[in-house]
Amino acid sequence: MKLTKENYVEHAEKVMKEICSDKNGKNIVTTSKIRNILSMVSEIYNEARRLTKETLDSEMISKIQYLKMHVAYDAGRENSVRSFVEKAGIFQAIDGIGRSRENLIVFCHYMEALVAYRKYLGGKDEN
Repeated sequence: MKLTKENYVEHAEKVMKEICSDKNGKNIVTTSKIRNILSMVSEIYNEARRLTKETLDSEMISKIQYLKMHVAYDAGRENSVRSFVEKAGIFQAIDGIGRSRENLIVFCHYMEALVAYRKYLGGKDEN
């Protein structure tokens, strides 16, 4: 699914409902673990908002690639994060940014929506 301004919230809600419905609870990612990823995303988002061009420069592309690598590392360390990354399509969403400032902003909003729905759907951080 391609994230757009019109569908990112709906998609985040659907993903988090699926994740939070895990009956054994082993693969339910905690809100704090998602927020660790979101903190990196927020830094990139703040920079993107200040950009005047619609095309991302190589420095921003490099930061996005670093984010992707960091997400891969976190997913490799913890099964709940891996499950979250796979079900939320984080790698595909990052790849879908390309060089577009607008796509980057939509991705950042999607990450915020994932955190919001995780918290809304019972964001206990006891795992």
